[in-house]
Amino acid sequence: QVQLVESGGGLVQAGGSLRLSCVASGLTFDSYTMGWFRQAPGKERKLLASISWSEDNTEYVDSVKGRFTISRDNAKNTVYLQMNNLSPEDTAVYYCASSLFSVATLALEYGYWGQGTQVTVSS
Repeated sequence: QVQLVESGGGLVQAGGSLRLSCVASGLTFDSYTMGWFRQAPGKERKLLASISWSEDNTEYVDSVKGRFTISRDNAKNTVYLQMNNLSPEDTAVYYCASSLFSVATLALEYGYWGQGTQVTVSS
């Protein structure tokens, strides 16, 4: 049984930082590309960042590039999202997900999902 469990969300003021974690179990973690998505109220779920199984390829959407950093620790079966200089526009539920594609930008390309963690940024 595959499980992805996110943690690290919470309430932060604009300009602050958070680090999200996602711990995976039930899969061969280093065989998967890992991605972080977010979904704000009334909006679609969107990919923010991804990191390949070999850790030599990372991708970011323009809205988070330079502010967010994705990383992974295969020995701990964990992927992280470091979020700096947060703004109210970053308020959303954040999800981690896994994909067997080396390049995965669509939700349909991710096979397993966590339950999400809430991030709220106040102004």
